[in-house]
Amino acid sequence: MNVEIDIFRPEHARRFAELNREWLEEYNLMESSEEEQLADPQAHFLDCGGQIFVALHDDNVIGTCAVVPHGVEEFELAKLTVSSEFRGQGIARRLVERCIAYARERDARRVILVSNSQLHVALGLYESLGFKFCAVPEATKYVHADVYMVLDLDIAEPAV
Repeated sequence: MNVEIDIFRPEHARRFAELNREWLEEYNLMESSEEEQLADPQAHFLDCGGQIFVALHDDNVIGTCAVVPHGVEEFELAKLTVSSEFRGQGIARRLVERCIAYARERDARRVILVSNSQLHVALGLYESLGFKFCAVPEATKYVHADVYMVLDLDIAEPAV
């Protein structure tokens, strides 16, 4: 199966929202800040110097992952999802690796993420890519965030 990782374009916005809404609602993790991000990904991810990468199969968006500046020399990974019928094929890994590469290209020293302990498969993926579990900062913007992970790019090997 041919899957291409590409950058987000305005015509991907509807599918970006659909795919992310699906998993957020499935795990009962939807919050008002999530709704705002899904409604306007341009403002929340791109206009501040971040990027959204999309996985395309036959020109259809089947996965997404965003990376956005977060503090000094730091990027935050967000909105990783792959359509259920395409899971288990390494697409999420490719999306995260592209986000990490984007952060490296911008001289980031670390990539962070917040997540939820229900998301076992995603957490396992992050851990396999070198992310380490840390204490959740008090100032997180997500009510349901009970996991905080950090990838130190100064010591992590570049993704191949």
